[in-house]
Amino acid sequence: MAKFLKKILWAADFSDEASESLRYAEAVAEAYQAKIIGLHVMPDLSPVLLETAAIQQGELMGRVSTLKKEIYQRLEKYKKTTSLLKEVQVKEGKPAEIIVETAKEEKVDLIVMGKRGMSAVEKFFIGSVTSRVLHCSPAPVLVTKKKTGQPRFKKILVPTDFSEYEEHERDVAWELAKTLGADLTFLHVLELHDYEFSPRELEELFAGLMKKMKQRRRRQAEGFKIHEDVYRAVNASLGIVDYAETHHYDLIVMSTYARSKLERFFLGSTTEKVISYTNVPVWAIPPSCYKQ
Repeated sequence: MAKFLKKILWAADFSDEASESLRYAEAVAEAYQAKIIGLHVMPDLSPVLLETAAIQQGELMGRVSTLKKEIYQRLEKYKKTTSLLKEVQVKEGKPAEIIVETAKEEKVDLIVMGKRGMSAVEKFFIGSVTSRVLHCSPAPVLVTKKKTGQPRFKKILVPTDFSEYEEHERDVAWELAKTLGADLTFLHVLELHDYEFSPRELEELFAGLMKKMKQRRRRQAEGFKIHEDVYRAVNASLGIVDYAETHHYDLIVMSTYARSKLERFFLGSTTEKVISYTNVPVWAIPPSCYKQ
């Protein structure tokens, strides 16, 4: 159990979403007896300082130093609310880069962060920092939402498209279900786009997909239930979001790969789209995790 998850990096920006993500980090850390490292990234003001007069540089550097101490003290206050937050760090630079660098340096097993930044304009879109972390992270990223109440993990949804990464996704979901005491549902979304099929054709498609799902490697469930389902939708991301929210799932586990570099550049992976639209936390597994 400890080998699966020992250390968690919590990205703190003092937003409501960051507070919510800390609750999720705590819930997972408690289940795995892991420790949490809190990280806040300040803007790198060194280019600005170089352009200012010498007399002003000293004043600005002093202000930055004071601000850094204040932020550190704010993070330290979080340690009083949970014994699982063992360490806090304040660094300067580009948030996504620093989060990824720190995750590598600390060899964390999970990054926990909110879906959006501070801007209300990003209400229905994944924040740029979160997106960049998802692209470069050396560890899974648990992207949470803004809500009230305690985190729960009773139902986990695992979307699948029979890709080469599927078994790794299933391994992660299986471990989480076993430890968190959650039931699992493996879902394949039948993408219909704008095509029309007769009832008979749809029935044959569903039957064929269900047969393919049941032919996969079987395992013995340990204290939790397993379900398999096929769901039709215009596209995969909307189907996953609709299914997860309609059936009240607590967590979605899926990889972040895109079928092509072109798709990732212009549209992002299906996982990023799901994170953008859903109100359900997503445990995203980046490509780097499959190489370990």
